[in-house]
Amino acid sequence: MFSFFRKKAPPPPAAPEALLPAAPAAVPVTPAAEAASPPPPVPERSGWLGRLAQGLRKTGSSLAQVFTGTKIDDALYEELESALLMADAGVAATEALLVDLKRRVKDAKATDPAAVKALLADAIAELLAPLEKPLVIGEATPTVIMVVGVNGAGKTTSIGKLTRHLAESQAKVLLAAADTFRAAAREQLAVWAGRNQVEIVSQDSGDPAAVSFDAVQAGRARGCDVVIADTAGRLPTQLHLMEELKKIRRTIAKAQDGAPHEVLLVVDGNTGQNALAQVKAFDAALGLTGLVVTKLDGTAKGGVLAAIARWGATRPGGPVPVYFIGVGEKLEDLQTFSAREFAQALLG
Repeated sequence: MFSFFRKKAPPPPAAPEALLPAAPAAVPVTPAAEAASPPPPVPERSGWLGRLAQGLRKTGSSLAQVFTGTKIDDALYEELESALLMADAGVAATEALLVDLKRRVKDAKATDPAAVKALLADAIAELLAPLEKPLVIGEATPTVIMVVGVNGAGKTTSIGKLTRHLAESQAKVLLAAADTFRAAAREQLAVWAGRNQVEIVSQDSGDPAAVSFDAVQAGRARGCDVVIADTAGRLPTQLHLMEELKKIRRTIAKAQDGAPHEVLLVVDGNTGQNALAQVKAFDAALGLTGLVVTKLDGTAKGGVLAAIARWGATRPGGPVPVYFIGVGEKLEDLQTFSAREFAQALLG
């Protein structure tokens, strides 16, 4: 699923080891002459794209109905505005998309509503493009990843899937069971550690920050490539618990200078505009570096990624990238994010 390129310490310089978006967004490095025609997605990716489109079928159907008429007029744009808002795109992103779409229609001299649909796909893909970015590992040893999110978002499961793919790519991974409030979380993470044959640092009823500190220290001592810290799920309105996350972040930084190198928020794609509220709140508290959007196989409308992208355009540090999206419980259901593929799936 993923391609890895390790970044060596100079001399000599080399490319970083990275989790790159799958084709067509990114392909293995080839000479320029050979890169002109990217290969089609591998069968696993193609099947996953079908499941993504199926998961977003409600939004796709609503948007497709807008383009069944014969005219490009104000009524079409009004219906499209309503459909985008119903898809959780939010007011700001919807307005931006409509302005961009009208410009594209004018430039293309489009007269067929079906052509407008294709232009909308281009507009959505361009809006989402800043969210498409690879997760890089190897610039620090170990690369420390702190994973946060609300209860039920699929945090621990996403960690397990990511660990599996890292391990299969010969990365040495250490897990930190820093969700010490819930015994089931430690047990679940331990199961994933066993399946993936990686080590885990865990304490019964221990301090989450202490577990994280010990894990980073152990990762450094054991020569691990990646340390992933699972944390307790919490609502961003639970201020005392958010303070605990800040403490974990500070403690990890004490264990290794510059760490955590990634702070990932796992977001349930079914939560609509509440997902954007979560991104804003966790970012304000921790400084997010990436997102994992899960459960896009359920009732998710998908438009919230447009809202996240529009908000990210005004964020001082730039957009928070979407590293992965998930459409189910299977290992292969977690895939890298492609703006073009997502736009096409969103429109059915």
